[in-house]
Amino acid sequence: MNKFFLCIFTLLLLKAELHAQFNIIPKPLEVNSTSSGSFNLTDKTPIVFKQQSLQKSASFLNGYLSRFYGFSLKQSKAAAIKGIYLSLSNKTSSNPGNYALQVKNEGVFITAETEEGIFYGIQTFIQLLDPTAKGKTMEIPFVQIRDEPRFQYRGMHLDVARHFSPVSFVKKYIDYLALHKMNYFHWHLTDDQGWRIEIKKYPKLTELGSMRKGTITGFLPGNGNTNIPHGGFYTQEEIKEVVKYATDRYITVIPEIEMPGHASAALTAYSYLGCTGGPYKVQETWGVFDDVFCAGNEQTFTFFQDVIDEVVALFPARYIHIGGDECPKTSWKKCPKCQQRMKDHQLKDEHELQSYFVQRMEKYINKKGKSIIGWDEILEGGLAPNATVMSWRGEAGGIEAAKQHHYAIMTPGNYMYFDYAPSIKRDSLTMPGTTTLQKVYSYEPIPADLPLESGKYILGAQANVWTEYMNNPSKIEYMIFPRMSALSEVVWSSKENRNWDDFQKRLKQQFERYQLWQVNYHHIPIDVPAETR
Repeated sequence: MNKFFLCIFTLLLLKAELHAQFNIIPKPLEVNSTSSGSFNLTDKTPIVFKQQSLQKSASFLNGYLSRFYGFSLKQSKAAAIKGIYLSLSNKTSSNPGNYALQVKNEGVFITAETEEGIFYGIQTFIQLLDPTAKGKTMEIPFVQIRDEPRFQYRGMHLDVARHFSPVSFVKKYIDYLALHKMNYFHWHLTDDQGWRIEIKKYPKLTELGSMRKGTITGFLPGNGNTNIPHGGFYTQEEIKEVVKYATDRYITVIPEIEMPGHASAALTAYSYLGCTGGPYKVQETWGVFDDVFCAGNEQTFTFFQDVIDEVVALFPARYIHIGGDECPKTSWKKCPKCQQRMKDHQLKDEHELQSYFVQRMEKYINKKGKSIIGWDEILEGGLAPNATVMSWRGEAGGIEAAKQHHYAIMTPGNYMYFDYAPSIKRDSLTMPGTTTLQKVYSYEPIPADLPLESGKYILGAQANVWTEYMNNPSKIEYMIFPRMSALSEVVWSSKENRNWDDFQKRLKQQFERYQLWQVNYHHIPIDVPAETR
């Protein structure tokens, strides 16, 4: 008999321990288990809200429940005996993403000062659901949570130029961001290997520039070619569809239109935009190419102004990313028009010519009510007056931008490039670097070398997904999971709240969520040193 009671007592302790452990990623600011009780969620539980603006959050929750648990909830404006209550408070603060969540006998209560905050509360509530549950009843443990994001910019990038992703996967990718409380999607739309956005004034950009004749096989420089055409582009209607989908999830879409380098696809379509006139081709290999947009040709700027006019109409975001990276100066040094431009504007070298190009385009974009973001090469030759710098070649670019009182987004390659292998035990073709889960988790977006007073210029961080070696959605998922979960905690949770050992414990249930979502992810053993994985 004593053994029987001991077993019962042990089971109760285990259940209490499970209730006490809330496996939420990113980790909230405060989590307090109020008691060992729980609220029963069933398909009869209503979602109650009075403000119509909260419809998007309620719909997202219902979509999640319907897709992964097989039922949805009635939405109501009338109070119920027990329900999920969403409400906006009258308070205001400097952090619009904050929210409070409480689960008690009467129901689930999510309050926030903004719609965005309610949406983040919904993401936390989703993580209170058992990912292995079957049926239409779930126990939600009693808890009180107070939470807010640390950084205002929490981003993921996706390159669709090297390998095209269909709209269906782009939407799925946006859902992944939403489930991790990310709020920026950086969409890399143009490059040497393909132009992916319809520009109606320049139809050849997609007629010719969106399709390459083949793709190299093996690691650069390659050991062969598929000789299979690869292409695709998004119509303007599809762009609008994706932007609305993201907006409904409180995610801002930032388009990237590369200039003045990474121009091969555009030059193939309109050869007069280059320094030599061609012949050009949509590149079938990777790397950096000497053929760039001619900085001495007025038609180049007319072209980009026309392109920007159409891009601005499609993307409500404050930012337009203009690239600005990896622009060889070989063509410019030989081009009479570029050299004449330098003389006319008293530019001492081709780096200043690039700065002239970027600053001229910035002025036009600013007139459209937008601001530019560029990779850290835009610092060379002089930074455009209102530019935000995305620091990828380490942290130096972000530090320099912040010192100049420019905003910066940190995305250093050795921490934030998810095209690098996730493990030293390389099991597929990737870029040569290695960025383990633990390394991603260890990243601190505010550099130690940055003066304290300049820290306010660091907006946040972003991971980049370059797709040279990701030719299908399954490979992309494998490369981003679970590293996206680590990044989400880096950019959302307070620095003091981050703990690698604790994160690993919570990651065990995150793996179960991946399985629920049916995503392909990199299986890593928990509690094993990263250097041996």
